[in-house]
Amino acid sequence: MPSFDEKIFNGEVFGQYMETVPNLNRKELIKSKAIRQRQDIANLFSAQVGGNYATIPITGRIGGKAQNYDGKTSAEAKKLKTFSHSRVVVGRQAAWVETDFSYDITGGKDFMEQVGDQVAEYWDDVDQATLLSIIKGIFSMTGKENLKFVNEHTYDITTSKNKEEQVFSATTLNTAIQKALGDNKAKFSISIMHSAVSTNLENLKLIAYMKYTDGQGIERDLTLGTLNGRVVLIDDAMPVEHIEASGTEGQPDYEPAYNKYTSYVLGDGAFEFTDCGAKVPNEMARDPKTNGGETTLYSRQRKVFAPFGISFTKASMESLSPTDEELENGANWELCNNQGKTKEYIDHKSIPIARVITRG
Repeated sequence: MPSFDEKIFNGEVFGQYMETVPNLNRKELIKSKAIRQRQDIANLFSAQVGGNYATIPITGRIGGKAQNYDGKTSAEAKKLKTFSHSRVVVGRQAAWVETDFSYDITGGKDFMEQVGDQVAEYWDDVDQATLLSIIKGIFSMTGKENLKFVNEHTYDITTSKNKEEQVFSATTLNTAIQKALGDNKAKFSISIMHSAVSTNLENLKLIAYMKYTDGQGIERDLTLGTLNGRVVLIDDAMPVEHIEASGTEGQPDYEPAYNKYTSYVLGDGAFEFTDCGAKVPNEMARDPKTNGGETTLYSRQRKVFAPFGISFTKASMESLSPTDEELENGANWELCNNQGKTKEYIDHKSIPIARVITRG
């Protein structure tokens, strides 16, 4: 079939209905309860005043040992700890162009209209990619206190001696969340994993699917499942790392190739989200001269995704908006602290973010 400008058209029957290619990205992370709206602070990042970075205080918990109340002992007052939570605006833009000639040769099919219909879905894809870059960055942090979070909130079983223990099993999730938060493990509510991992769990009949009763009173399964009481979201955008074979085949040191799957476990509100807005979020420009006339759709957004308890330091950022690579740089992240000469850090067990790394 002939084509022009990357558009497929029927050379014999113009005006034939053309389907939009379905979006295969599920975007489960961006749609989950792990994202909590914080529009109350949007004015701090107004595009009109150029705000791209802000620090929000986190009030710590009261504590200290109670003194004896005996009419003789004076009360010793304790200061309430406050931690600084810094966050950055992630600005992104995109543009799509369409020529008049494409419209003419396809019998009046308006591709720009289709592009317009897909813009919101496109930005959902971008937002999820941004979140995954942020998660990669916070698990790349260095420094003594930061590594407490990285190490305790990571459960990697890919190198277990027993092969059966290298894959996600009935006890994996519970062990991982206890390692991360201890007796606060109930804060975790969502697990997001690759379909290869969830399929393994389904085959073991470990995922329980929620049920509903239809209009005829028949109980049916929903597509939403749970594992150890946590909702399971399935999304193939979750990280997969291919590990090449090592050693000599047939020898004791031989290790065949395998995939390392990273699943994330999150609590409600693990990330705070603010849509900061752009001065002109969407606009179209008409160029009658180029290529017989063409129209370009421009789209822009400015958003904040702030992981709870972890600050963006902008220690290694070249412009006002971080790139995906800069978000993935552990040097740009640190646990929230009091910014004092002797830093006091937020307890990592208050951060409901963890990862589980398995072979399936």
